[in-house]
Amino acid sequence: MPLKRILPVIIAAILVVAIALWWSFGQGTRHAFMVAAANPYASEAGAEILKKGGSAVDAAIAIQAVLTLVEPESSGLAGGAFMLHWSPRSDKLDAYDGRETAPAGATPDMFLDAQKQPLGIRDAVLSGRSVGTPGVVRMLWLAHEKHGKLPWADLFEPAIRLATQGFRISPKLAEAVRRDTALPSMPVVQDYFYTKDAGGNRVPLTAGAVLRNPELAETMKSIAKKGPDGFYAGPVAQKIVDAVTHTPALPGTLSLTDLSAYQAKEREPICRAYRDYRVCTMPPPTSGGLTTLQILGILENFDMSQIEPMSLSAVHFIAEAEKLAYADRAKFIGDPDFVHVPVDAMLEASYLHRRASLIDPSRSMGRAEPGMIDDKRADAYGINDDIARPSTSHFSIFDMEGNVVSMTTSVEAPFGSHLMAAGMILNNQLTDFSLVPEQNGAPVANAVAPGKRPMSAMDPVIVFDKNGDFFAAIGSPGGSRIIGYVTETLIGLLDWNMDMQTAVSLPRFLDRNAALEIEKGTDLEKLTPQLQQLGHEVTPGELKSGLHGIRLTSRGLDGGADPRRDGTVVEGAR
Repeated sequence: MPLKRILPVIIAAILVVAIALWWSFGQGTRHAFMVAAANPYASEAGAEILKKGGSAVDAAIAIQAVLTLVEPESSGLAGGAFMLHWSPRSDKLDAYDGRETAPAGATPDMFLDAQKQPLGIRDAVLSGRSVGTPGVVRMLWLAHEKHGKLPWADLFEPAIRLATQGFRISPKLAEAVRRDTALPSMPVVQDYFYTKDAGGNRVPLTAGAVLRNPELAETMKSIAKKGPDGFYAGPVAQKIVDAVTHTPALPGTLSLTDLSAYQAKEREPICRAYRDYRVCTMPPPTSGGLTTLQILGILENFDMSQIEPMSLSAVHFIAEAEKLAYADRAKFIGDPDFVHVPVDAMLEASYLHRRASLIDPSRSMGRAEPGMIDDKRADAYGINDDIARPSTSHFSIFDMEGNVVSMTTSVEAPFGSHLMAAGMILNNQLTDFSLVPEQNGAPVANAVAPGKRPMSAMDPVIVFDKNGDFFAAIGSPGGSRIIGYVTETLIGLLDWNMDMQTAVSLPRFLDRNAALEIEKGTDLEKLTPQLQQLGHEVTPGELKSGLHGIRLTSRGLDGGADPRRDGTVVEGAR
């Protein structure tokens, strides 16, 4: 047969094979999923939902329900959260705000003593006044209405099963109980987390012990059956109000009306270019995204890819950029529904270039001052003074249709307010407000007000590549340190081309415009003399990040779980 007659047949065959390979690769990618969460029970619950054909949001609901049970020191349904959701089909990024709000009875001076001085940490946190109106359940409901696939009730089944049958306490939870000096004296939690020895002394439960929570199982059954009304009204709501208003120390004013009136919000994500990527984050009232984008915007003026990872220069430049951004954070950020937050001015390239020019490669600037952004309202704000503490949890999800969730969730301090109701730890998020409403006569943007959301540091991130395709999802717990943890990891991924596990495992360091904190027991300690020569005040210590991330590469999904916590990555396919 002549070649000219065979050639079209060969070309057609090649095209058929190429199309089949392309379709097979696309299907394989589309039908793969990954979950990275802070506890194996939570990761498995998310995977269970995804295997049933659930969406990323469906999995997030199951994960949060399980974390309420197995990681109560960090997050729960009686707390608050921020969620980013990416849908490749609609090419849309959604931002969901489930931050707690101050009750109607809150006052600007509620965390001041009789002498008008800020309350001590213990007095402020271990009180009914610290409890904000929880936002997680309504936020998850809002996201599920738009992106859920499986029935709402089905998503609570893994958590209800575990709460009824029992789960084994993780090393992290056991250590948190052991170290907490307040738990043994607080009502309800003293009986939940402790047993009594022969002498009647309370003994904390240890890792591996089986713990059941039938009351939480009943709460989740109520939420599963009634939706948000199973939480924000009826018996569950009444139990929450009773715990807050009848606590022995500084009762709060949270009411049934506050609970029933709570609304989760959709907000516009903040996205900015960094190198060849687009980094997208939550907007205020969390400061996390805006501060991370400021740090990256300052570092955009330096070629970080040419600086050796974790070297003296790398630590110095990143720490100096953090000082500048944390200084702005303390002045300009609050709830945008109550105060003017100059987001665009804070991220304007020329402003960040001016801030970057303050960095001296050979000397630390010491304490940075907030910038002047030519905004009369914002420039007049006083400096925030809160007592945010390092807790929280983060998880990342990639479902079989390529939808992505990056969600950070919290009860604020370890074990929140230490109050427990309906089987749940109640948050202490109101201590994220500035304890003082004014500084030197200037109003503080993050002052307490009824219905207002306190500034947060939660920092869920989704990154897109230069083609606009999903590249990575990341986030961390850690109080105000979250911003440093997430930003350092992003630099590892975007500047130093690290895989996800390597990036989340990096030794931690950050500067919140005070001392340069470095992770004790890591190679970073060897840099201490040189950092001190540059003028840094170096403080080694435990830096308990809890980064959980997912990256999409040409070879498939790449996940990472922070080795400092109990988290796991679960990957699968239908």
